Amino acid sequence: MTEPVSTSRCDSPLLQAFIENRLALVKIAARITGCRSRAEDVVQDAFFRLQSAPNITSSFKAQLSYLFQIVRNLAIDHYRKQVLEQKYSGTEEEGLNVVINGASPETSHINFSTLEHIADALTELPSRTRYAFEMYRLHDVQQKDIAKELGVSPTLVNFMIRDALVHCHKVSGSSPEACVRR
Repeated sequence: MTEPVSTSRCDSPLLQAFIENRLALVKIAARITGCRSRAEDVVQDAFFRLQSAPNITSSFKAQLSYLFQIVRNLAIDHYRKQVLEQKYSGTEEEGLNVVINGASPETSHINFSTLEHIADALTELPSRTRYAFEMYRLHDVQQKDIAKELGVSPTLVNFMIRDALVHCHKVSGSSPEACVRR
């Protein structure tokens, strides 16, 4: 359990400045987040960060600038997170109406067959090209690391991966732009 923090007197001048300017900090955060409740959360997060921060022995103006910058950065982070969550979330009704693609036996068979064709296509490639493609696409190894391991340039690794991708698309009958990694 944590100790309650007394707002009447703080040992740290930075925390004291924080408490004295709390309303202004909330207003700054509210302008960025668009919601006073979320702004209160941001300011509370800033307070917890300041409790573990080292003592800053600088001018009062520098301390205020530091406080406002912390709150501003946290508010921006909070806003970005909020935007990302809204992008990928929906209402409960939308969730109930989602059609599950691939639920039919026919679709599952087609997908499995396509994967078998791609696996066969990979065996047709030179071993070095297949290795580069598998390490990059399946194991998320960076191209520069693959290049070091194979003793080739990163540009050549890039071309090997591209060639393998094009070959797989020819076999599967899809366009290469459909599966380009973002």
